[in-house]
Amino acid sequence: MQNFTFQNRTKIIFGRGTEEQVGVEVKNYSGRALFLYGGGSIKRNGIYDRVMDSLDSSGIEVVELGGVQPNPRLSLVKEGIKVCREDEIDFILAVGGGSVIDTAKAISIGVPYEGDVWDFYSTDMDIEESLPIGTVLTIPAAGSESSPGSVITKEEGGYKRDAVDNELRPEFSILNPEFTYTLPEYQTASGAADIMAHVMERYFTNEEHVGLTDRLCEGTLRTVIENTPVALEEPENYDARAEITWASTIAHNDLLGTGRVEDWASHKIEHELSGMYDVTHGAGLAIVFPAWMEYVYQENVERFAQFTTRVWGKETNYYSLERTARGGIKALKDFFSDIGLPTNLNELDVNIGDGDLEEMANKCTEDGTVGNFVKLDAEDVLEIYRIAR
Repeated sequence: MQNFTFQNRTKIIFGRGTEEQVGVEVKNYSGRALFLYGGGSIKRNGIYDRVMDSLDSSGIEVVELGGVQPNPRLSLVKEGIKVCREDEIDFILAVGGGSVIDTAKAISIGVPYEGDVWDFYSTDMDIEESLPIGTVLTIPAAGSESSPGSVITKEEGGYKRDAVDNELRPEFSILNPEFTYTLPEYQTASGAADIMAHVMERYFTNEEHVGLTDRLCEGTLRTVIENTPVALEEPENYDARAEITWASTIAHNDLLGTGRVEDWASHKIEHELSGMYDVTHGAGLAIVFPAWMEYVYQENVERFAQFTTRVWGKETNYYSLERTARGGIKALKDFFSDIGLPTNLNELDVNIGDGDLEEMANKCTEDGTVGNFVKLDAEDVLEIYRIAR
């Protein structure tokens, strides 16, 4: 096990009716906030009104900015920075899923910075200052509600890159599982794949003697596997939605990675796909992750066999751990297919040619190899894209 420091400042407020506390929480930081949201679904399903009532009751002045898109765009980040500066806003409330929260984080670091906010995403520059943010989560998937990361897409060139720093963790996050009842099935399923990917990026490690976090990872994966079909069949099953919502946070608040060397190759490979073609991130991961597994599993067959046995409940074939390992990869792929996700590139409604695969592989590795479980160069990534076809 590696040395580690674990610190997560985000206050989690979980359960029914917790949105009623948002005004009081914002008041702890400011009397004036940017209310950031996406395409307007929060107005149709009543979440907007419930949040606004709480803000009004606490006397919070609000400036609204909507229009955040999936795979959030740099252009809206810059618009948000301009609004905050012009209206002297010193707190950001993100109401939505990972795209809204990631946009809020980008705005928060862009407001006090004199340069181009993209600098934080295109280099390893330290983040020294940011506006405080809070979140009201509506889509369990990205885990951005308590993570130190933000992912933004630069329209010019289709670059999707991340910034990671503890300065980006929200001050508080309100998680009411009831807010996920109206999610379309595809979003629920894509969210589940995203959650599982966050766990698996940490689970597949060559680090030894990490048994505790192995079990935490396995338990989180099994929770998502067991509850996602229930949520799809019974959208207003509170217990299933609550399990998935909490799993989303646990999967990406850094607890499951303590003491481990994490991988993150699959996320980087998928970012090129969704950056260029605007593919739903979780759906892209449902395609990329099994392909990555097929390419690298022989590096540590024992770990993949453990994944098969502990996560999927399949018997270990002691005469062929390789066959056991492959069984887990198939089980994952079958699960994604069963919940309505694509499992190969040909199922996407986009035309991706051989030259496109090469471009994505080169962009993915332009700063060097990706991943730690196996370090992958451009040729390796290209082969994973080919397997994903």
